[in-house]
Amino acid sequence: MSDYSISAIGHIQSPYKQKFAIPRQPRLVPEAKAKLIFAPEFNREEFIRGIDEFTHIWLLFRFHGTADKGFSAMVRPPRLGGNERKGVFATRATFRPNAIGMSAVKLEGIEYKNGQLSLLLAGIDLLDGTPIIDIKPYLPYSDAMQDASAGFADTRPETQMSVEFTPEVTYFIEQQTQHPDLLNFISNVLKQDPRPAYKKQKDGEQSYGMTLYDYNIRWQVNGEHNVVTSIEKS
Repeated sequence: MSDYSISAIGHIQSPYKQKFAIPRQPRLVPEAKAKLIFAPEFNREEFIRGIDEFTHIWLLFRFHGTADKGFSAMVRPPRLGGNERKGVFATRATFRPNAIGMSAVKLEGIEYKNGQLSLLLAGIDLLDGTPIIDIKPYLPYSDAMQDASAGFADTRPETQMSVEFTPEVTYFIEQQTQHPDLLNFISNVLKQDPRPAYKKQKDGEQSYGMTLYDYNIRWQVNGEHNVVTSIEKS
């Protein structure tokens, strides 16, 4: 088997600062905005000329947060509650031989600021700092296969999770102006129920924390109800 060397063309500047709470697929949280910051070698308009004619793009990336942990032939997909094993090539698990992933995301614009070229993206599901190794335009007539089926992941994951914010948290979010969709963003992240599968089987109140953008957020889960109890600058 031949070895190949692949260099990143850029990296993602994402609101997700830790693996916990990242949606398990792209576009499940539309409010998740990000930037693709091009590396110096590719920081030229020629590389993306015409890309603004497309509404969505494919990102090929490296799972840099787990690449050093190696790979497994069998994994436990969260969609199956972590109770059933599948072959890694039958899943989108992170523990892959080459640690390569892909996401179809919305392209919202192009930014050129202080000499830095960036793509503005939405519906992202990538950890902050993720290396991007390629970009391809999304082609609806070819990429969206209407007669396709997807086995154990055939339907969009849905939960019955509800989300409530304490008055203090709501006031804090309403006063900040940097992220106008912050309340909806937090709400939709929690509606995806980011807890590990084994935690979902436990009864009683559970407390969690996550970092989105530069905010530390804490919430409590009781059954299928979330209460966001605190938010503060990290």
